[in-house]
Amino acid sequence: MYIVAALYHFTRFADPAALRAPLLELCRARGISGTLLLAGEGINGTIAGDRAGIDAVLAHIRALPGCADIEWKESTAVDAPFHRIKVRLKREIVTMGQPDIDPVSRVGHYVDPADWNDLISAPDVAVIDTRNDYEVAIGSFDGAIDPQTKSFGEFPAWWEANKHRFHNKRIAMFCTGGIRCEKSTNYLMGQGVEDVYHLKGGILKYLEEVPQDASKWDGECFVFDGRVSVGHGLAEGPHILCHGCRRPLLPEDRNHPAFEEGVSCHHCVDETTETDKARFRERQKQIALAKDRGVRHIGGL
Repeated sequence: MYIVAALYHFTRFADPAALRAPLLELCRARGISGTLLLAGEGINGTIAGDRAGIDAVLAHIRALPGCADIEWKESTAVDAPFHRIKVRLKREIVTMGQPDIDPVSRVGHYVDPADWNDLISAPDVAVIDTRNDYEVAIGSFDGAIDPQTKSFGEFPAWWEANKHRFHNKRIAMFCTGGIRCEKSTNYLMGQGVEDVYHLKGGILKYLEEVPQDASKWDGECFVFDGRVSVGHGLAEGPHILCHGCRRPLLPEDRNHPAFEEGVSCHHCVDETTETDKARFRERQKQIALAKDRGVRHIGGL
C-alpha cells in the first residue's frame, strides 16, 4: 500500500532553484515518486511512497522558508500511482497567468467540509467549479456551475464574460485540493467581489470527511496520478486514462471503436492527426517494451 500525499503552500521563495537539488536527492534516496513544483510563489505537488519516506520528505518541506505550517492531504493506493520523481521549477505552482495575483496577501473565506453543504444550499450563493472541463465531466457538487474551461488560465476571461450573472450573489468556489481557489478567490477580490468563499482542503478533504449519505457530491473526483479518480472515503474510482488526450474514461470505454491503447479514445480520435497517432503508437510500443523488460528482469531474480 502506497501513501499518497497531496500538498501545496503559498510562500515567497527568494531562490527556488536552490531548493530543487536537495529536495530531489531526498526523494530519490527515500524511494518517493510523483511531481513537485517549485516557484517564487511556493510549492505544489503530489508524492507517493512508504510511510517513512513520505514523513521524511514532508519534514524537509516543512523546514523550507515559510513552510512550517504547510498542510497536506493523504490517501492510499494499491499500485504505484507514479513511476518516477520529478521536481520542477515553474513560473507559477498553478498557472493562472495573472501577474497581480497574490494569495499570500489575502484569499476568500475558508469553509470547512462540515459547513460546506449549508453554504452551497443557501439561495443567495452561486457555486463555481474552478477545475478543467474533463475533471468536471466525471463529478461535481450538485448544482455547481461549470465554466467549461480547458485550463485554469481561461478562468479570468470566463469571469469577465459572466460576472453579470452573479450580481447580489455570494460566490462559493471549489477545486480538487484547494490550490486553484487560493488564486481564484484572490482574483475575484481584486475585481471587487468581497463575499467570496472556498472549500478548505478542496474536494479531497470533503470526500474524506463527509459521509456519503450526507454528501452533495455526485460522481468521482479526478486526480492527477495513476488512480485517475477517487470517490467517497478517497476510495479508488473506476476510471482509467486515455494516454492520447489525458482524459478520464470508464473501463467500458475501451470497447468503443475509437479506443486504441495509448493512442486515442472517443473524445480525442478526431482531434489528432495521423502523424500524431503514429507518434503515440511508437510511444506506446516503447512503453510496452520497457514494461516487458521489467517483468522479465523481475522474473529472473
